[in-house]
Amino acid sequence: MNRELEQYIEREVIPRYAHFDAAHRTDHVRTVIAQSLRLAAHYDVNADMVYAIAAYHDTGLMNGREQHHIDAGRILAADAELRRWFTEEQIAVMRDAVEDHRASSDHEPRTIYGRIVAEADRVIDPVTIIRRTVQYGLAHYPELDREAQYDRCLAHLHEKYAEGGYLKLWIAESENARRLEELRSMIRDPQRLRTIFDTAFDTETTAK
Repeated sequence: MNRELEQYIEREVIPRYAHFDAAHRTDHVRTVIAQSLRLAAHYDVNADMVYAIAAYHDTGLMNGREQHHIDAGRILAADAELRRWFTEEQIAVMRDAVEDHRASSDHEPRTIYGRIVAEADRVIDPVTIIRRTVQYGLAHYPELDREAQYDRCLAHLHEKYAEGGYLKLWIAESENARRLEELRSMIRDPQRLRTIFDTAFDTETTAK
């Protein structure tokens, strides 16, 4: 890993996540970076590129969520400092990877770099996913009461993670398939799911 690149991203990129919603703050980007690098070890890829892609992948949230993957690709490509470490061709690949990371994307990631960051962004820890869903609901729909937040959480989990949901997995070496089945078993168990939701909701609302 290039030390100067790492110092630049730690100083100029990672701090941007402190201003995003609770589900996409610094702990999230660091998790995606670490998981991306673990997955990259199974492939013949440039680790510096993987690191930078993971670091920039959600920076577009500064302009809102709807087009954040496109905006993040634009932010990466426009960063002149990155030319110190990468060629224009590499930056084009990195931009594509950032644009392709979104779980609701209508197309498969175009390169192995895109598949790596997309898979890493799908860190499937069932309790963490439910907590992040609660955090997102409280941040973006604060007018909803507990029951409405639960209904929104349940609808999101079914739409994205249940059988037939839009989430796709791309890397065979990832543990996400096993973890996804664990989450699906929770979704099929309303009593267990409600208990986890209530714990997360109480923690998040008490912390405010």
